[in-house]
Amino acid sequence: MALRVTFVAAAGSSSVLAERFEDDRPLDRAGWDEVQRAVPDLLPLAAADLRYCSPAPRSRATGEGLGYAPLVQLALRDCDMGRWRGMTLGEAMAREPGAVDAWLADPRATPHGGESLLDFIRRLGGWLDTRPLEDGCGAVAVAEPSVIRAALVYVLKAPPATYWSIDVRSLSTIGVAGRPGRWSLCLDGVSAQPLRA
Repeated sequence: MALRVTFVAAAGSSSVLAERFEDDRPLDRAGWDEVQRAVPDLLPLAAADLRYCSPAPRSRATGEGLGYAPLVQLALRDCDMGRWRGMTLGEAMAREPGAVDAWLADPRATPHGGESLLDFIRRLGGWLDTRPLEDGCGAVAVAEPSVIRAALVYVLKAPPATYWSIDVRSLSTIGVAGRPGRWSLCLDGVSAQPLRA
């Protein structure tokens, strides 16, 4: 038995350079327009047996805008960034350069008082490993790009530093298939493929 999970990256509300840690901003007009342009390609994913989203406003709005009626999953929330929540990387660097350097260098570090990168990756892996498994079941999960990057590191059993080398673009899709502890990356044009594993 295997489960197929298609991740959909939430639509953006700002340029990549202005992204904030644990961004709670809703979709702006450009984000809504982006969702509407993506509906023809991504609407077929609404046929998934299971439809999820992160609790972030952009993820919820993206899932609703795409017609998924997703169930909010707290485990799909962004990394807990402690006192850096709401800051850009540049703002955190200006205030605490040594702490940011430590956080970027060590996946176990929590200089911000929040969650380590390693714990974030493990949390996403735990979410994947506890999805209901029915033969041929398919799921779609709308989440922030950072969440999808962490899930991919887990799926690939890659070193945590790999997280920094994965670029997940707004409204992009990526599929994974498998069962607890045994996942594979699927690069097959998931938005055009059926959701059955």
